[in-house]
Amino acid sequence: MARCVVKRFIAVAGNIGVGKSTLVGLISRRLGWEPFYEAVGENPYLADFYQDMRAWSFHSQIYFLSRRLRHHRELLDHPGSVVQDRSVYEDAEIFARNLYRQGHIAERDYQTYRELYQVLTDFLPPPDLVLYLRASVETLTHRIGARDRDYERRIAPAYLSQLSDLYEEWIAAFTLCPVLTVPADDLDYVAHDAHLDLVISKVLDKLQGKEEVVFEREEVEGVWETKGQGG
Repeated sequence: MARCVVKRFIAVAGNIGVGKSTLVGLISRRLGWEPFYEAVGENPYLADFYQDMRAWSFHSQIYFLSRRLRHHRELLDHPGSVVQDRSVYEDAEIFARNLYRQGHIAERDYQTYRELYQVLTDFLPPPDLVLYLRASVETLTHRIGARDRDYERRIAPAYLSQLSDLYEEWIAAFTLCPVLTVPADDLDYVAHDAHLDLVISKVLDKLQGKEEVVFEREEVEGVWETKGQGG
């Protein structure tokens, strides 16, 4: 009798520079799952947005939301297990909300956006797991500097701090699917196989339905002590 293979869908979430894309690639290679990175495509509103954020933020965010929702639907329809770089929820809960708080989206437009987002996500099945990478602004700033991308050089620590606060608000209230929070300040899963092993073991525990899955301080310190053995 053929063994039944359960399809899994996990989304990796977190602030700019935290290492989402890298972890997506590492998990997909280790587990043989399909990686899905952020959709590449020019937002036709971006040029207008940077010229006049208040006039064009709503239009730009609607475009991003539609692309992200379509991408999410494609992941649900994919026949195998998938790992997604950035979830459908982050556009609305982090970036659109930040624009609204900064006064770039008017109250009426923001409420229309939120209504659309909430209706659509009510009908859209969630992932099996959101893997949230939590890191300090200092860690984010260091990693952004290390990868040296031209378009990221002007990202201010204050902006990263605003986004981090929004991420924490969102993840504290998120109930659509299980969440596993990874202490990304303390784990270097790129350089050390033992750290990646620990993350993947926690992911699999969570997917298997274990109610309490956390990264204990002793475990994290333990993989640092053995980092030379695996990475």
